[in-house]
Amino acid sequence: MARKIVIVGGGAGGMGAAGGVKAADPKAEVIVYTGFDDVAYSPCGIPYVHGREIENFEKLFLASKQAYVDAGIDVHYNTDVTSVDVKRKVVQVAGEGEVEWDALVLATGFNYADPGVPGGDLGGLYYVKNIREAMEWDKVLDTVKSAVVVQATPLGVEMVTALGHRGIETHLVDPSPWPMSEVADPDIMAPVEESWRELGVITHFNTTLKAFVGDGQLAAVQTSDGEIKADLAVVCTHKEPNTALGVAAGLKTGSTGGIIVDERMATSGPGVFAAGDCTEIPHGLSGVPLQGLTGSHAYAQGKTAGINAGGGQRTYSAVYVPWGTAAGKWIIGGASFGETTATALGIPYVVGTAQGISRARYYPGVKPVKVKLLAQPGSLRLLGAQMVGGEGIKERADFLAMAVKFGFTLHDLARMENVYSPAIGALNEPIVVAAQSGLDAVSKN
Repeated sequence: MARKIVIVGGGAGGMGAAGGVKAADPKAEVIVYTGFDDVAYSPCGIPYVHGREIENFEKLFLASKQAYVDAGIDVHYNTDVTSVDVKRKVVQVAGEGEVEWDALVLATGFNYADPGVPGGDLGGLYYVKNIREAMEWDKVLDTVKSAVVVQATPLGVEMVTALGHRGIETHLVDPSPWPMSEVADPDIMAPVEESWRELGVITHFNTTLKAFVGDGQLAAVQTSDGEIKADLAVVCTHKEPNTALGVAAGLKTGSTGGIIVDERMATSGPGVFAAGDCTEIPHGLSGVPLQGLTGSHAYAQGKTAGINAGGGQRTYSAVYVPWGTAAGKWIIGGASFGETTATALGIPYVVGTAQGISRARYYPGVKPVKVKLLAQPGSLRLLGAQMVGGEGIKERADFLAMAVKFGFTLHDLARMENVYSPAIGALNEPIVVAAQSGLDAVSKN
């Protein structure tokens, strides 16, 4: 008799899990429950449709609904799972009653943190998540003259840029002194802020949100720095793990609030796995639990959870977090952590920096690239990196995350080979120059 695997959530984690189950056991019965109209689209692409870099929302769908039918994956749309009984191995499904399972994967994602101010129920507050709602909000943007983005999280950074590109008077309100202050360093974000000013964006840092103001519909945003008239507020607060189902079922959660999983993505409940934003994963160097990573992390975690739920064997290791995004006219990115995070964790470090270029200086389209490397004093093992530039940031972030994982030192990076071709790579690779800068700084002390 075929095993029945139930998956709650149709995002990257959930659909990765569905594919993982089928890879491990093609005969397994796979049922996916999602509260939305769609599965497996890219919510990360929504800001770029709003900013007109991507021409339409249809391009964000990864596959047709029929494709999942053909793959033997039974997706129940607009359907909520209301409870999980780990002992009896059943889920309660709205409109369907009890559904038994042999293994369960929770990929319930995240919720935006409640801003916690008056006026949260007004019209005109946009939470970027559901693609069908985004399609409707995109029409609203045609009528918006002034908008406020609440918090400079990675999504907030993307939405500020998108609204600026859309020609909307855009304000950014954030309690920190610079954008993405929990993960990015101020020198990396400084060029981004300058490019926002060129777009006409007005930033309000060290500023606290006080209230959304209006009579049924947003008219203004009240802050510690005064009132900002606004037709729209895009709420980009931090992602909180959506663990209500898991917590009610008695699953263990950690310091971030995410569900604790082992290397198989198994939870504390027998036969229950979890993946994506509802979980927490340890950082490979510091061991600090992390939650709310990227779609690629969620998909890989889901694949691992699904393979194991389907009777196969796969492990998921601690993370070194390569990251990157477009911000203003720049691309920012990094691996592991930067100076701000290292300082907050009390981790000592030495720094090497370089201002380089992405191609030969004489080749059309050459862009600047700034690289900053953090290394452990003494051993000079790489701890992390951050970058800002016009191109090539993603590839460097991927490489540097692996360099951190496998213990590369500044000596290794200073002597690394690099591609030199005028159209795609400069003679002097900025990573090499930054590593040598770090070595020079150490030798002078």
